[in-house]
Amino acid sequence: MKRPPNILLITTDQQHYSLLGSVNPAIRTPHLDQLAAGGVRFDRAYCPNPLCTPTRGTLLTGQYPSRHGGWTIGAKVREAHEGGGPFIGDLLRPAGYESHLVGKAHFQPLADVPGQRSIECQPLLRDLNFWRQFGGAGSQPWYGFDRVDTARMHTAESHVGQHYAIWLEEKGLKDWTVYFNTPSPLGTDSGDRYGEGPMAWRIPEELHYNNWIVERTLDHVGRCVERDRPFFTWASFFDPHPPYVTPEPWFSMYDPADVPLPPEVSSEAMADMPPPHRAALAKSGDFTEWLETAHANHGYSSHRRGLDRTWLARATAAYYGMMTFTDAAIGKILDGLTRLGAQDDTLVVFTSDHGHYLGHHGLVAKGAFHYEDGIRVPMIARWPGQLPAGEVRRDLQSLVDFVPTFLEAAGLAACDDVQGVGRLTNWKDGAAGRQVCRVENRHQPTSVHLHTYITSDAKLTLYRGRDYGELFDLRSDPGETRNLWSVPSASALKCQMLEAAMQEQIQSEPLLTRRVAGA
Repeated sequence: MKRPPNILLITTDQQHYSLLGSVNPAIRTPHLDQLAAGGVRFDRAYCPNPLCTPTRGTLLTGQYPSRHGGWTIGAKVREAHEGGGPFIGDLLRPAGYESHLVGKAHFQPLADVPGQRSIECQPLLRDLNFWRQFGGAGSQPWYGFDRVDTARMHTAESHVGQHYAIWLEEKGLKDWTVYFNTPSPLGTDSGDRYGEGPMAWRIPEELHYNNWIVERTLDHVGRCVERDRPFFTWASFFDPHPPYVTPEPWFSMYDPADVPLPPEVSSEAMADMPPPHRAALAKSGDFTEWLETAHANHGYSSHRRGLDRTWLARATAAYYGMMTFTDAAIGKILDGLTRLGAQDDTLVVFTSDHGHYLGHHGLVAKGAFHYEDGIRVPMIARWPGQLPAGEVRRDLQSLVDFVPTFLEAAGLAACDDVQGVGRLTNWKDGAAGRQVCRVENRHQPTSVHLHTYITSDAKLTLYRGRDYGELFDLRSDPGETRNLWSVPSASALKCQMLEAAMQEQIQSEPLLTRRVAGA
């Protein structure tokens, strides 16, 4: 029986889809460009939700966020003992795979969920004795992974610890907390992660978490190669997610005067957009209607900063530097794969968990907004001898399909709980693939609850219990500047998209139990 391929999933956090040198000449990502030259670059890939936990849960399960439990930030992807899963590591294990997670998890909130424990919150994050016993060989699998090396923060945020902190101590940095308590005298932002930064981070470059991810990833890969055991390894990078903080020389690599900025957007230009969008652009937006609980809708209050062009240029330059640093780390992993003799036997897939606004549509960061900038993600797949090299495609891709596609590559069938569909044939030869991509978003119980459906030509967004929505003709309006929701002449397109939305919803229903009798 032929040995199944290794699978290496590489993800960034909050990377705009255009942040690849092969797409945008203003950014330097030579290693990702080389990966694309050896494989397929997909320019129409979408996340299932433009927030971290929901999409990461989907990458674990092949299920939409509304099913796997982590429906928003601050919710929890259900563990196996809570009825969650099955997870990709568990599904691959029968074919002999050893699975590893290295880097960011964010499957759980920064507080315990009622009736459910979160281990990704303080004070446990800094209980290094706990983490020294967690995630290693012989440990109980966590979300299906046989091995885990994880951490939680973004750049210099204070909720640091776990395996990264253990690694820092092993490298001789005993006072590592001084680099991560915000605000800090050692080069972090001043407390408003999307506002007062960016700043150069004085942490020694060799101790940056990018190098920790590289080291632990190659250690895991090398161990499997030595034993001739197929691996599923997820190298999960933290950047270029804000705060816009990174060490030199990366911080000063790009001149704010040279980075491209999107066109300025006025509140008047958003007159035909739904109320949440107009409020986000107003200088004194009232968000009361969309704040049903004590937990604010992520990002609303920070979006207005996108109107400050000086700050935006500085943030963009730092964001670019963070991405180029991450690309260099990815290059080390890819070089290590070749050095270990595993390149030809490995399916490498690169993507990001969601996009990012850097002034696009007058917005910053992320939130309940489904413009292309927030929901479209970069995607590259390389598998020598199996996938074509150097192709660029625009057929629709969704991250919900990754789990069943990985199972296809391993020669395994997807289980009934998986809502995505295997796309390996589509990746190989461009055969008919996904017709509709679905993006969910739900911050509060009802007020910010929307679904978006994307076809090759158009986009429809439905808001729960609201008479407003969004409809864009992506052929004539790729920049999404004119909402056709209430335009009579677009009624035929609206009906067509509503039918497409219903078909996608029906087709993604999981089969939770089998029919075993006639009655």
